[in-house]
Amino acid sequence: MYKKFLKRVLDIICSILLIVLLSPVFLIVWILIRIKLGKPVIFKQERPGKDEKVFKLYKFRTMTDERDEEGNLLPDEMRLSTFGQKLRSTSLDELPELFNILKGDMSFVGPRPLLVQYLELYDDKQKRRHEVRPGLTGLAQARGRNLLTWEERFNLDVEYVDKVSLWLDIKILIETVRVVIKREGIVPKDSEIMKPFGGNKKI
Repeated sequence: MYKKFLKRVLDIICSILLIVLLSPVFLIVWILIRIKLGKPVIFKQERPGKDEKVFKLYKFRTMTDERDEEGNLLPDEMRLSTFGQKLRSTSLDELPELFNILKGDMSFVGPRPLLVQYLELYDDKQKRRHEVRPGLTGLAQARGRNLLTWEERFNLDVEYVDKVSLWLDIKILIETVRVVIKREGIVPKDSEIMKPFGGNKKI
């Protein structure tokens, strides 16, 4: 009942309420990004969702467009500005995903939507993370965020798929708020950017 119907109803109601309530925050962040990083303000990227259906993920932009002498974009870690780091550490860059939730691309809680190119790298167990809608936060984010290994993250994703419930979602949301406030697990200890998933032989 919850997984098939009530979860989606709550997503719609809560996303509308938060979009309205946080509209002043949206406006302030929008203006700051426009001033500090330029345009576009919204970063869009294709991500696989439920049943591996691809959708466009919305986030506030956190990187510059700095390029080398040949016109190629510099590596991500060089383009992530101090301002962008603050947006990520406070999770303000994730706010536009509320519109993804309203549209039905995502849910408040579920496995985080990763890159499309990872689809061909998953084993059969890891693919199960796509049996539910991806989330604004998930079990992995509540238990370590980016400090977890890929293997640990995927195991938690599949655990969530097997145990979806209203009570579990509430616990994950509460724990996520605590983690964000304390700014725990924002990035790996040895890098400013989460290392790409290279397949199971390279985890």
